[in-house]
Amino acid sequence: MSKKRTVEIVEELAIPIIEENKFELVDVEFVKEGPHWFLRLYIDKDGGIGLDHCQLVSEKISKKLDEVDPIEHNYYLEVSSPGIDRPLKKDRDFEKYKGEQIEIFLYAPYEGKKVLQGELLGLENNEIKVKDENNNIINIGRNKVSKVKLAVIF
Repeated sequence: MSKKRTVEIVEELAIPIIEENKFELVDVEFVKEGPHWFLRLYIDKDGGIGLDHCQLVSEKISKKLDEVDPIEHNYYLEVSSPGIDRPLKKDRDFEKYKGEQIEIFLYAPYEGKKVLQGELLGLENNEIKVKDENNNIINIGRNKVSKVKLAVIF
């Protein structure tokens, strides 16, 4: 089974468990690092996620994964907070984080840059709208974007 299909199945299994505990599923990753596979679920809620929240979700997801057994090889399950540089993936993320500083990672350069940073203005017609440091408004199609995340400003 493909990694993409594995992620889709895990999302389907995880969302009801996560939502019943009043959390949000931010992202699911299924990656190979060295000889090991890792299934990572990132969860969040208003006020942040603590270790006890991660443990609760990990135990429930682990039980469900053992019942359904959708992954054919061994893996490590990790449940954690998305961190301060959380990815923005869902349409609602672009609404929730309007006004925040973001970083956009592109597949191909835009005006010579593969990483753009600016204030998130929203998502319209499947384009990310951002205001750069020179107050220029930039619209980038989501199909040109490999990743979007909250920027960490020090």
